[in-house]
Amino acid sequence: MNPFRYIDSNMKNLVSDLQLLIRQPSVSAKNEGIEECSKLVKKLLAKSGVKSEILRLKKGVAPLVYGEIKSKSNPARTLLFYNHYDVQPAEPFELWDDPPFSGKVKGNKVFGRGSADDKGELITRIKAVEACLKTTGDVPCNVKFVIEGEEETGSAHIEDYLKKYQKKFSCDGVIWEFGYVDSKDRPIVGLGMKGLLFVELSVTESIRDAHSSLAVLIKNPAWRLIEALKTLRDENGKILIKDWYKDVVPFSKTDLDIISKEPFDEKSLKEEFGVDSFVGNLRGLDAKKALVGGATCNIAGIVSGYTGEGAKTVLPGTALVKIDFRLVPKMDPKKQVMRLKNHLKLKGFSDIDVKVFHGEAAARTDPSDPFVTQVKEAADESYGKSIINVSNAGTGPMFSFADILKSPCISIGSTYMFSRIHSPNEFARIDLLKKTTKCICLIMEKFGRS
Repeated sequence: MNPFRYIDSNMKNLVSDLQLLIRQPSVSAKNEGIEECSKLVKKLLAKSGVKSEILRLKKGVAPLVYGEIKSKSNPARTLLFYNHYDVQPAEPFELWDDPPFSGKVKGNKVFGRGSADDKGELITRIKAVEACLKTTGDVPCNVKFVIEGEEETGSAHIEDYLKKYQKKFSCDGVIWEFGYVDSKDRPIVGLGMKGLLFVELSVTESIRDAHSSLAVLIKNPAWRLIEALKTLRDENGKILIKDWYKDVVPFSKTDLDIISKEPFDEKSLKEEFGVDSFVGNLRGLDAKKALVGGATCNIAGIVSGYTGEGAKTVLPGTALVKIDFRLVPKMDPKKQVMRLKNHLKLKGFSDIDVKVFHGEAAARTDPSDPFVTQVKEAADESYGKSIINVSNAGTGPMFSFADILKSPCISIGSTYMFSRIHSPNEFARIDLLKKTTKCICLIMEKFGRS
């Protein structure tokens, strides 16, 4: 039996193992089930024939699950799979059709928090290695697993893990923790990720909330915050902070060629989110370029005063806003923080406090790297057709891996682009889980032969 036939005949086991993972809550934002899930992941690796262990930094830091299996036939090449076992909070619970940690199967879909992001993706990697071991007794190259438990809260300690265990994690290529499949079932081979700067701006005008009749005398912090926010970007999304784009490197000719060829289903995207137009009325190539290489300034949440049902005539004492800035290559999060603070000061908003939660630089793999060709060929064979993407619009700690391990990183996976990750009724498609597991087998084979 070859690995593909093994995968075909063992899909029930793949789904049942995924259900086990989903049924174990692992919400890093609440530190819910993290320890238990790390032990479950270690157990699943061991069951599939992968030598595994739990690594730790210090108390209060989520454990990292490490797995390794050495190739008998080709010990010269090492492929590392980076994944995470933590998930987003499931709230609001009332919007789920079934309990969020049920792992309910309906037709071709497995539902539950983490079913796609990232437990479904993790299972495809584990089962691909298992298929090789069960059918050939070997893997085409050395394989390592680095599975963290803090990705959904910003991977605050992954760089510390990478530095401490740099020799242990050494590799020749990294398969990233996820990969999208578009509306026409074409996998996206992603060569990069944007960076992120997450901050909180807050302002206090009085020591407590007051009766709103006093608004003629006491300043409202919400208005103050709104005035400051309006100086950050224009209606077309351009960030107005001085030198914000100073370090940005323009797209290369190769990048532009890849972007121009990449399909982009504007209609499906607009229908999925119920919008009539994009920011700045972007269309076609301009919309694609923005997704790949556009910096953003997004209000993730804003709170002040009374937001419950009915009316309450209150003058709030404080106001705060959470903002995420997506960064592109060469934008240093530390520099961008200073530019933000200088901007607020120059605009007369020195009273606004800036709290930094997380900063992550952007990363991209060179399209000419042989690893890109190997992954694309594997994706083409398993899916029929794949698409090269210069950079994903989202963020992960890819820069840390590329910078510390000095290895190219590529995203490929089973996550259907409308699988509702981070939302109620998240799901993974079983047919895509199967195709991706086969794809991972092919990647190991081609990578080992290179």
